[in-house]
Amino acid sequence: MGRRRSTDRIVAEVAGGRAELVPDPDRPRAYTLLVDGTPQSHVDLTDPTHLEFEYVRRMAAAIDLIAPTGAPLRVLHLGGGALTLPRYVAVTRPGSAQRAVELDGALVDLVRRSLPWPASHRLRVRVGDAREMLAGHRDDAYDLVVSDVYAGARTPAHLTSVEFAGEVARVLRPAGWYLVNVADGPPLRHARGQVATVRAVLPRACLVADAAVLRGRRYGNLMLLAGLREPPVAGLTRRAAGDWFPGRVLAGDELDRFVAGARVVRDATAQPSPLPPAGMFGVDR
Repeated sequence: MGRRRSTDRIVAEVAGGRAELVPDPDRPRAYTLLVDGTPQSHVDLTDPTHLEFEYVRRMAAAIDLIAPTGAPLRVLHLGGGALTLPRYVAVTRPGSAQRAVELDGALVDLVRRSLPWPASHRLRVRVGDAREMLAGHRDDAYDLVVSDVYAGARTPAHLTSVEFAGEVARVLRPAGWYLVNVADGPPLRHARGQVATVRAVLPRACLVADAAVLRGRRYGNLMLLAGLREPPVAGLTRRAAGDWFPGRVLAGDELDRFVAGARVVRDATAQPSPLPPAGMFGVDR
């Protein structure tokens, strides 16, 4: 099959800016979602288990390991984008009841129209602010809460505090897990603060990222998994080491050293995550 032309891309104005669905030239029904030039999601409609972004593969590995293979889960996704992980869960854990919250209603409409998902996925998408929507959920409702919320390439400040983490912990079942994508660069002040903040309410945690990111050499994504039980560190270590872009797992004493001296973030002092470096995604900021 020939490579698709860039003119096949779909462009729409959404609340967050200019959204583009760019065809993957190597996969016939796959697209990358960009908002104002920043990659948000990659989705393969034919094979939802194909995950192009390495940090998403690390999040998927965590989802694979927190419960027996194929067992359905109740999952709340904060941040929707093109719904890459909800589609993955629907295929790998059939029967899972999933809810996704996305602030940008025009983006949700674009994804529904251009990248539809089967009704069999048991996925409901609601438009609204992640924290406001979280407050409306009952206690002990979910096995997993996934947070991957970005506005203008930054996580909003009100989603970085211990008060917010406490709300996440409230809606989790006792054996539930919080999985969050943290983006940061040198000197990793934001990432260290996020680990300290989440561990204040969900103390058993591990962190997965590229070695260069963990050493503070470059900007990147760090995956934090936290709960009230010990995380599946051995399995995550194997999966991270065997990835196309190998990563490292920090847990126990190593994670303690990583977070040493970091303060718990509170609503009164919360800040959005740092912007990525200018030109990182081919767009100057």
